[in-house]
Amino acid sequence: MGGRSLRGNRDFSVFWAVQALSEVGNAFSLVALPLLVLHTTGSAAQMGLLTAVAGGASLLTGLVGGGWVDRFDRRRLMMLCDAVRLVVYGLVPVCWAVSPQVWVLYVVMAVASVFEMLFQITYVTAVANLVDKDQIVAANGRLEATNAIAYIAGPALAGVVSGFFGPTAAVAINASSFGISLVGLAFVRLRPAARPPAAAGQDLRSGFRVGAAFLWRTPVLRALTLLLTLTTFLSLGMTDVFIYQLRHGLGQDERTVGYVLALAGIGTFLAAAATAGLRNSWGFGPCWFAAMSLSSVSLLVLGGTGRVSVAAVTICLYSFGMALAGVLSMSLRQQVTPDHLLGRVTSAFWTIHGSLAPLGAALLTALVGRLGTRGPLTGVAVVFLAVVGLAAFTPVRQRRPELTAVEGEGAGGETGAGSRW
Repeated sequence: MGGRSLRGNRDFSVFWAVQALSEVGNAFSLVALPLLVLHTTGSAAQMGLLTAVAGGASLLTGLVGGGWVDRFDRRRLMMLCDAVRLVVYGLVPVCWAVSPQVWVLYVVMAVASVFEMLFQITYVTAVANLVDKDQIVAANGRLEATNAIAYIAGPALAGVVSGFFGPTAAVAINASSFGISLVGLAFVRLRPAARPPAAAGQDLRSGFRVGAAFLWRTPVLRALTLLLTLTTFLSLGMTDVFIYQLRHGLGQDERTVGYVLALAGIGTFLAAAATAGLRNSWGFGPCWFAAMSLSSVSLLVLGGTGRVSVAAVTICLYSFGMALAGVLSMSLRQQVTPDHLLGRVTSAFWTIHGSLAPLGAALLTALVGRLGTRGPLTGVAVVFLAVVGLAAFTPVRQRRPELTAVEGEGAGGETGAGSRW
């Protein structure tokens, strides 16, 4: 595969296309499920609790998911995840047509989140099996840019569909998108994943330990994992906060919610499209600092505004900053992690940095429901700025941390007595 451009890489192009279409469906769900809960219960706390349940299920999956991804065929694993999500999301409109039951959403979100987490881990490893290492940042930028386009159109369309036909119709569209991804993946070929002989007899339950050990022994990944654990604690429930602010704080309808979240998609698209260029020009550290600072300032402004136009712009800028930081972080992990460890390292990273996120989502939305958005968003912004300050004393500040990322090399790349990466 070496030497081919991304444009000439057929398998990457097919993967890119079907995942972009699938993300349109995911964007529908992003708006539809919180609205469905809000329509049924009128409670911001219930919205946050549903997000927390999804986060908890993802967290548990992360403990073992990396081992599965590194052990089994990655393409077939993604297809299995799509098939399960097609079925479980399809149950929501069916159940709602018979008798609306909020508990069904908790079951659906718990099951779907297990396979969503497993898919996302595999997705990250698949990119490394589709393109060469020097193309990873560009490939991630292209994938995230087209996914962001889906999130520009998706929320707006979801708001319209929910307004005219109800949120369950938007959930049904999300379910069908997994069918599109399932069919498309059948035409994608991944480069065989590298697996050392020692991996054949490895206990799948050790996957988290192996991935976490690599993160700890890689200074820049260790710092990013610790710092992002704090920011993710505060940001997982942020979309619920945005929706609550627009609906209750500013008195807007579902279609306006969709349009504003579509602007958030524009921010994500611009960040993804600009990541490769900014990374090459500024370097990793300056880009990451700027991204997190922008997100912090945006939340400060959002918490104090009473105007929909200002809220829309700040949500867009927040999304730009978070997307830029996210693509930078993911690309760095892909660049410095050996292929046979990538599933376990990705899984361990997401499990650790997302470990407190379900609690954070429930806590943040409960505070917003009781106090309004200004105080909680100001607090989140201050913590984000503190994270930037702490990062200045770590390897995250380096322009090219991938060149000095690994402290040492251990035989076979597995944990063992005295082994180091």
